[in-house]
Amino acid sequence: MSSSAQLSTSSTRWDARLWGVLLTVSTVVGLDALDVSMVGVALPSIRADLGLSTSALQWVVSGYVLGYGGLLLLGGRTADLLGRRRVFLVAVAVFALASLLGGLVDNGALLIASRFIKGLAAAFTAPAALSIITTTFHEGPARNRAISIFAVFGASGYSAGLVFSGLLTEVGWRWTFLLPVPIALAALAFAVKLLPTYERDRSGAGYDFPGAITGAAGSLLLVFAVVEAPEVGWAAPRTLISFAVAAALLVTFVFIEKRSSHPLLRLGILRSGPLARANLGGVLFFGAYIGFQFVVMLYLQSVLGWSALETALGFLPAALIVAFGSPRIEPLIDRVGTPRTILAGVVAHVIAYALFLGVDEHSGYAASVLPSMILLGIGFTLAFSSLNIQATAGIGDDEQGLAGGLLNTSVQVGGAIGLAVVTAVLTANGGSEASPAALLSGLTPALSVVTGIAVLGLLVALTGVIRRRRSEAPAAEPEFALAAE
Repeated sequence: MSSSAQLSTSSTRWDARLWGVLLTVSTVVGLDALDVSMVGVALPSIRADLGLSTSALQWVVSGYVLGYGGLLLLGGRTADLLGRRRVFLVAVAVFALASLLGGLVDNGALLIASRFIKGLAAAFTAPAALSIITTTFHEGPARNRAISIFAVFGASGYSAGLVFSGLLTEVGWRWTFLLPVPIALAALAFAVKLLPTYERDRSGAGYDFPGAITGAAGSLLLVFAVVEAPEVGWAAPRTLISFAVAAALLVTFVFIEKRSSHPLLRLGILRSGPLARANLGGVLFFGAYIGFQFVVMLYLQSVLGWSALETALGFLPAALIVAFGSPRIEPLIDRVGTPRTILAGVVAHVIAYALFLGVDEHSGYAASVLPSMILLGIGFTLAFSSLNIQATAGIGDDEQGLAGGLLNTSVQVGGAIGLAVVTAVLTANGGSEASPAALLSGLTPALSVVTGIAVLGLLVALTGVIRRRRSEAPAAEPEFALAAE
C-alpha cells in the first residue's frame, strides 16, 4: 500500500488525495448499483423495440446478475493476486465499453451479452473497490467512516437508478444504458491519477487455475439455475441437473482448495465467526429486500395503477434516509459495535415487511406504504455499512479482496435466491394474472415469505449480539475492539 495513503489515515483530517481515492472507488460501486436497478423500468420499451420474448427479456436483467454473482469470488481474489489498482482500472474500462455497446445494439442477443459483460466487470470492480478502502484506511474509526461513505454510494446508487430509469425511459430506453458511460470514463480518469500502487499478495508465485475454473463454473451454474428455476420450474429436469452439476463443481472446488498450495479461497478464512455471520446475514438481508422490492413494484403499478416514475419516486424516502444517514452512522458503530447495529437494522426491516402485509387495493401511500419505506431506509443505514465492516474486520491486507468478494457474492446470490423464491410463491398463488384481485391474492403469501426470510436474518443477527456479550472484555478494553466484531 502507498505509504502516503497509510500515513494520512492516521490523522483525524483526510487530505484531498485520500478523499479522492475514497470518492472515486465509491462512485464506481454506486454506478454498479445504479445499473442493476435502472434497467427494470425500461424493459417494456426494450421488448417493443427489439421484439424480445418474455424469457429473453428476463435475461436482460438476469444476464447481469449471472456475471456479477457468479464471478465475484474470482474477482476478489484476483484483486489480491494481480493488484487492486490494475484490476480496478481494467474492470472499469470494460464496464464503460459494455455500457456503450448495450446502448447501441439492435439485437437482443448482443444486448444480453453486453449485460453479462457488465456484470462480469462489476464482479471485479466491487471487491477491488472494497479492498482498496480497507487496505487504505486503518481498522477502527477511520475505516468505519470510509466504509459508511462507501455504503452511501452503493445504496443511493441503487435507489437513484429507480428514479433515473423512469425519467430516461421517457426519452428512450437506450439512455438507461448510455448514462453510465461518461460517469465510468470520468471515474477511470480520476482512478488513473489518484489510486496508488497497492502491494500484491506475494506469498507464492502460483495461481490456482483448477480452483478458479471449478469455482467460477460452479458459481455461474448455481446462479443460472436459481434465475431460470421460476421460468422452467423448480422440479424440471433442467433445473435439477443444473443444481446437481453446480453442487458437484463446488464440492470439487472445496476439494481442490484444501490441497492447493496457493488456493483461490483459503478455507480457513471461513472460520472467522464475524465474517461468516456477515455473509449469512447478507444473504438473508438482501434476499428479503430484493423480493420485497419486486412485490411492491407490482403492487404500486398493477394494483394502485401508478406510473413507472411514480413508483420509483415512492422509494425515494428510503433513499434519502440512506443518503443522509449512512455518513453519520460511523460514531454509533464505533460506540456499540457492528452486531448491535446489524440487529437494529434487521429489526427495522422485519417491521417494515410485516406492516406491508395489510395492504389492499384501497391502501394509501402515506398510511400504508410510507411507514415501510422509512423503516427500510433506517434499516439499510444501520445494517449495510455494519455488514461491510464486520465482513472485513480482522482480515489481513492480502485477503481483503477475498473477504469483499465473499460478502458481495453473498449479497448477489441472496438477492437472486430471494427474488426467485418470492416470484415462485407469487405466481403459484395467482399473482401471474393481471387483475388487481389476483395480484393481491399472490402478494400476501409472497410478503409472508419475505417476512420469514427477514426473521431468519434476525436470528442470525441475534447470535452475533449474544456471542459479543459473552466475549466482552472489561471496560478497559480498547474501544476499536467493539467495531472489529
